[in-house]
Amino acid sequence: MTDLMTIGIDTFDGEIDMPVMTVTTTAADKIRELLVQRNIPNHFLRVFVSGGGCSGMQYGMAFEAEPRDFDTRLDVAPGVRLVVDPTSAMYVGGATIDFVDSLMGGGFRIDNPNAVSSCGCGNSFRTKGEASAEEAESHSGCNCH
Repeated sequence: MTDLMTIGIDTFDGEIDMPVMTVTTTAADKIRELLVQRNIPNHFLRVFVSGGGCSGMQYGMAFEAEPRDFDTRLDVAPGVRLVVDPTSAMYVGGATIDFVDSLMGGGFRIDNPNAVSSCGCGNSFRTKGEASAEEAESHSGCNCH
């Protein structure tokens, strides 16, 4: 079983709300490793949601030097900091970020309790109230990569 770290929302005005995400120890270690490899140890990892993918919405991650206005700052572990914009936070609330390395391929995986369906690669999802299941199933395969 992988250790989990619950992350509380720590906004720049000092208010702390309910936890927004959980990050496994494996994922935090991988983020730290990538920051060192790229020689950007003080950057943030932005976790975001955008339209697209074969299920309607898709996850994204990118390193950034500074948070933007209205971002939520998440201090995961020493040397590992995440940022999430307000819109994305609505879609990833309660999600778990993990890093999986297997013979079939590896990478970051997000287990999102808000997703009512997702594509085979796990990078694309649909939430309640979006397109119907029949519309989501009409996509021919996973084209997220």
